[in-house]
Amino acid sequence: MAKTVLVVLVADRTETAGKLQQVLSGWGCIVKTRLGIHDVNLEDCPKEGLLILELAGSKEQNEELARKISVLPGISSKLVELAL
Repeated sequence: MAKTVLVVLVADRTETAGKLQQVLSGWGCIVKTRLGIHDVNLEDCPKEGLLILELAGSKEQNEELARKISVLPGISSKLVELAL
């Protein structure tokens, strides 16, 4: 069994969320699971966010999605392949 996960760290959600969402919408067919995490503070909404994507595409599709996300400003990402 193998799993491919793309971990995305967003520096400023208010600045990059729209661009990131546009890329993800275009590749939605290969995103099996999507989990978004950010700190909650009622006085000052934190800008940083973490996105974890379980991908179900071919190796080439997964790598292309990771590449498209990695070139967005203010975003750091890592494609991880896990196998037993």
